[in-house]
Amino acid sequence: MKKIILSITFFVAVMMSANAQRFAYVDTKYILEKLPDYKAAQQKLDDQAALWQKEIDTKNETLKKMYSKYQAEEFLLTAELKKQREDEIVKAEDELKDLQKNRFGYNGDLFKKRQELIQPIQDKVFDAVQKIAQMRTYDFIFDKASGGTAMLYTNPQYDVSEEVLKKLGM
Repeated sequence: MKKIILSITFFVAVMMSANAQRFAYVDTKYILEKLPDYKAAQQKLDDQAALWQKEIDTKNETLKKMYSKYQAEEFLLTAELKKQREDEIVKAEDELKDLQKNRFGYNGDLFKKRQELIQPIQDKVFDAVQKIAQMRTYDFIFDKASGGTAMLYTNPQYDVSEEVLKKLGM
């Protein structure tokens, strides 16, 4: 009798583990830091960002000089010249803000350069993750570097999006 119960328990445990979903995680930050291509691309990105920051700093110093000169000469200038200098300063401030936005803002040059240099390397990592997931039959692979919430691979059989849409009447 004990053998039968033990056999049934073993059989149930095997069946449950056979149907269990398999999870894994990777640390993309760790992986990327080990790749020479990534280090080189990151260095190029850092160098370019430093050049752009130097350009902004230079324009900012020029703007400060313009403002200091204006303050020193303000009492000697006619109303028309004051207005002209103030307009020049405002224009220079606007140009500086635009330059900062174009270089470092959302969808700015730094973002585009990062996409150009880093994205292909990240794509290689994600391809490798997907191949491993399919080879070792993982259902889900999470990225530790993203706080554990980003899924790098999911088995499509567990996607219930269409069912949710049906429930919502779509």
